[in-house]
Formats: sequence, structure tokens, C-alpha cells
Amino acid sequence: MTRHVLPPGQAIRSGALIGIGLMLLGVFLFAVNDVMGKWLVATYSVGQVLLLRSIAALAVLLPIMRKQNVPFRIPPQPGLHAVRITLSTLEVACFYWAVTYLPLADVMTYYLAGPIYVAAFAFFWLDERLDAPRILAIAVGFVGVLIALRPSPATLSLPALIALAGSVFYSLLMITTRMLRETHDATLVLGQIIGTLIFGIVAAPLAWVTPGPLDLAALFLLGIVSMAAHACVNRSLKIAPASVVAPYQYTLIVWAIVLGYLAFGDIVQFWTLVGAAVICGAGIVLLLLEREAARRGRVAKDIEPPVLPEA
Repeated sequence: MTRHVLPPGQAIRSGALIGIGLMLLGVFLFAVNDVMGKWLVATYSVGQVLLLRSIAALAVLLPIMRKQNVPFRIPPQPGLHAVRITLSTLEVACFYWAVTYLPLADVMTYYLAGPIYVAAFAFFWLDERLDAPRILAIAVGFVGVLIALRPSPATLSLPALIALAGSVFYSLLMITTRMLRETHDATLVLGQIIGTLIFGIVAAPLAWVTPGPLDLAALFLLGIVSMAAHACVNRSLKIAPASVVAPYQYTLIVWAIVLGYLAFGDIVQFWTLVGAAVICGAGIVLLLLEREAARRGRVAKDIEPPVLPEA
């Protein structure tokens, strides 16, 4: 049997289309995961949700790691890994705490500003260059956050500040992930799950509500859906350039608006939409600048893939 081999150009286009499709699917699964989480934290504490979600995620991840022969040992730079696990746990806890009180789209708007913060923080912690176009894009992104937040005594509520803090933890998580880029993906995910598991073990007994069969299934499904979403996004980034698929992560805000309205009747405020559009636009510009810099040989490393909120 003769094997059909695609021409190089067609193979690249095919890989890009598959990568885009997987990114879109992964983003949709993240949105579904977030809707399920918001529904569950209306009844169960954040600690209980994270505990049961983590157990389900471990049940999926550990067999995969065993099949891939990923070593179960303390990785190099344990201190940095501990910092990353702490940031990841804080980020997830802030996300679920915030969506208990705020519309899903509002919280996701703050979190999608993560890449903007990363571009600013990377100048100080990763010695990455900042030229005038990048500085302008970062500044515009921060303006988008201010538009969405609309700082005033009425809008600076505790849930909004928690969501904003979560987005900062999320950006710092991405910074530490870059610093640990040589670590196996499964090891990084395992650390995050262990962090939320420990948090759940400590916090869940403080406000335990015994779930019924349907809710218990939903709590476990939360972890499975999250793992599936990560698998889609990671696979997307392996078969297509990050600069091609990364902009599609911003479809998350569309799903947050649509699903938030359908599931909870959330109505997104006009200025939140404007802020989200500005943030997404600034993020896409930063991605395009990175791609252009790589093309001209001004950077030696690959464009860093996005890290969607671990929620």
C-alpha cells in the first residue's frame, strides 16, 4: 500500500488547522469546566470543590504518567516548584471564590489580562527585552483592565479584588512555568493538582456538605474535564506554532458570556465588554510582536505558549 505524503506547505496548513481545532475545543472545555465550577461553588465550599476535583484529576493523570514512564520523584529546583504550586493553588482558589459572587465573564476578563502582566513581569524576572511597541501594548492592556474594573468605591468590591489578585497569581504562575520549561508537562500538572488537593484537605472539613450522587459525579467530572482541556491545548501547541493557535484562547471570553447567560442569567456590563476587547486586542498584538521578532531572528527561543487559567 502506497502511503500518501502531503506536500510540505499543505502539511503545515493541515497541522495548523488541526491545532486551531484542538485549541478551540480545549478553550470550550475550559469554559464548560468554569461553568460547572461556578454552579458547584454555589452549594459547596471552594475547598470541597478543589478536594474532589483533585482526586478525580489524579485518578486520570497518574495512569497516564505511569504509561509514559514519567518518573515520580522530586524534580530539580524544588524551591521554585514549591513557589509555582503555591501560586497555582492561590490562583485556582481565587478564581472559584470570585465566580461565587461575580459573573463568569467578569472574572475571565481579569484573568485574560494574565499575558499582559507576564510581558511586564518578564522584563524584571526573565531579562526579556521591552521595546516601544511592547511597552505600548502592555500599557493598552492595563488600560483595558481599568476599563473593565471601573475603579470606584462601588465597583472595587472584595470579589473583584479577589479576581484581580487571582489574575496576578496566574501571571506569576506563567512566569515560573517559563523558568521550569525543562520539566515534563505531566510533572508540572501533577504539582498543581497536589497543591489543590492539600488545600482541599485542609479547607474542605471547615464547611463540608455531603453531596448527592448527581453532585458527586459533577464534582469528579470537574477534574476530568479540566484534564481533557489541558490535553487539547497542550496537543494543539505541539502540532501548530503557538503564534498561530494562541489568539484563539481569547474565544474563552465569548463562551464565558454565552454560557454565563444561559446557565446563570448573567448580563455582562458594557464597560466589561469594552475592557475585555481592549485586553484581548493588546494580547494578540503582543503575540504578533513576538512572532515578528522570532522571524527576524531577534529572539533565540521559541515563542512561549499561553497557559490558560487552571480553573
